[in-house]
Amino acid sequence: MGVKRFGPVGIIDIGSNSVRFVAYGGSERVPSVLFNEKLMAALGRGVARDGKLSDAAIARTLEALARFRQLAKEMKLKKLHSVATAAVRDASNGKAFLRQVAEIGLKPRVISGDEEAELAGLGVVSAIPDANGIVADLGGGSLELTGVARGGVGEGVTLPLGVFRLGAEPDSSTIAKTIRAGIKNGRLRDAGRGHDLYLVGGSFRALALLDMKVSGHPLPIIHHHRILPERLTELRAALGRMDLDQLKAHAQIPSARVPTLPAVVTLLETMINVLGPRKAYVSAFGLREGLLYRDLDPATKQEDPLLAAAVEVGERLGRFGDHGAAIDIWMNSLFPDESREMQRLRLATCLLGDIAWNAHPDFRAERAVDMALHGNWVGIDSHGRAVLGRALCSAFGGDGGFSADVAALLKPGEVERVVAWGRALRLAQRLSGGTEALLRKTSIDRTLNKLVLSIPQKYRMLYSEAVERRLLQLGRALGGLNAEVKFN
Repeated sequence: MGVKRFGPVGIIDIGSNSVRFVAYGGSERVPSVLFNEKLMAALGRGVARDGKLSDAAIARTLEALARFRQLAKEMKLKKLHSVATAAVRDASNGKAFLRQVAEIGLKPRVISGDEEAELAGLGVVSAIPDANGIVADLGGGSLELTGVARGGVGEGVTLPLGVFRLGAEPDSSTIAKTIRAGIKNGRLRDAGRGHDLYLVGGSFRALALLDMKVSGHPLPIIHHHRILPERLTELRAALGRMDLDQLKAHAQIPSARVPTLPAVVTLLETMINVLGPRKAYVSAFGLREGLLYRDLDPATKQEDPLLAAAVEVGERLGRFGDHGAAIDIWMNSLFPDESREMQRLRLATCLLGDIAWNAHPDFRAERAVDMALHGNWVGIDSHGRAVLGRALCSAFGGDGGFSADVAALLKPGEVERVVAWGRALRLAQRLSGGTEALLRKTSIDRTLNKLVLSIPQKYRMLYSEAVERRLLQLGRALGGLNAEVKFN
């Protein structure tokens, strides 16, 4: 498993609410953000009011675009995507605005509502490959809905339900009527019923931040955060009692998003009622990531996004290159009854098993846990992050101090299991010195009450007091197995 590097590649996204420049690099399958800057220009506000981009919004946007173009030039990007969405698409003076943008040296492509829906769907699929249901991408000027299933994107529609068009107190019956009219003759009508709703866009991300703050969620990561329908009433109440400063300070919600959030709550309530999803998740990936994902070859698209990112980070931060997959194979016989998802998380743990080696020894576990819990991972939810964090805590010898609140995200019996992963990883690295060739010459297995490490007679010098100590620790972690070594 190797890393397909690319970039740096940039995207300038001229949206109805924000104008953003993002530069990406690192792994081709799951790019890392090298630079990210946005301006809340609110181009769509004028379009919602009188059908035109306002002079003030145009001036602010042009100033930002000139900066973004210069930054892109200095970064020597291999490719720069430049796109504009609903506000520019719908404005009566949109073409005149584009001529002004061209004078700066940019030629953004105005994408259609259908393509906007497709790209949002592709962005979600790139981060959540098993997504099944409807993607809802909420911008300032429009709401795009598109079906996703089996790693692909289906039909989409664009609706005039952006946050600027909703108004301060939108009528839910009017919203419902608009949604039903948009989906009545296509597959979207039933695509969400009994499946999932995936929420894309800054407004939904802001709502997720508020939900995590109000509910006291122990792991405030937006991506794959589930918003429960029954919590929307409480979120509306919180918006009513918290002022702007409180929302900015305690929930880290951008001030420009705050005035529209009550309307967003109404929109989400109505979408859930009309579309009938069983669950609603927020996706950090959307249109921009969809642009990058669409360019990938079929084989790269099929890569697991979590494992691809873990390989890239493991190679970059580890001492001995990528041998996490070999460690996972080495310990596999110790855990014969694991689900496919737990096998996947164990492999990710092994790929990240050397990421904190260069920290001070007293803080290696702390650094590894922080990266596991708060890293820019996709293809994983808060439960998966907690699994990685607890396993890596054990792998780096830090069995005390792991957050009890985060540990509560684990299922019954999982703490013992993932601690044993960490102990096995710790033994493998000590035994082999971090070298794959030596590790492959040994094997480890378990019986009903015994843990057996096998080492060829030729390499018996690999067995030391330090190795023995970690072998005994692993035996205890596996439920008190008697540990022994055999020299073949």
